[in-house]
Amino acid sequence: MALKSSYDLAMERIGKTLGPERKLTDAQKKQLAEIDSIYKAKIADLELSFGDKIAAARAADDVEKLLSLEQTLLSERQKLRDECEAKKEKRRKATA
Repeated sequence: MALKSSYDLAMERIGKTLGPERKLTDAQKKQLAEIDSIYKAKIADLELSFGDKIAAARAADDVEKLLSLEQTLLSERQKLRDECEAKKEKRRKATA
């Protein structure tokens, strides 16, 4: 009998606590991929809109504004990622 790695043991425990893994249909996978695609585009648009502002702040050596813009960008990017994951999870649960 082969010994299991810590990773394998942890994954088994997670499987027991989360329940059986749900199989997704091709249509469901397509819907999840579409959600990913939409949010990747939103994030790219956000980064483009902040890119010019960040470049201008760098050129002006305005450190406070630069830090503020970068922090806002990180925060907004995380909000979009969270929204994306929430929509995907909602889609997964609706089809379960």
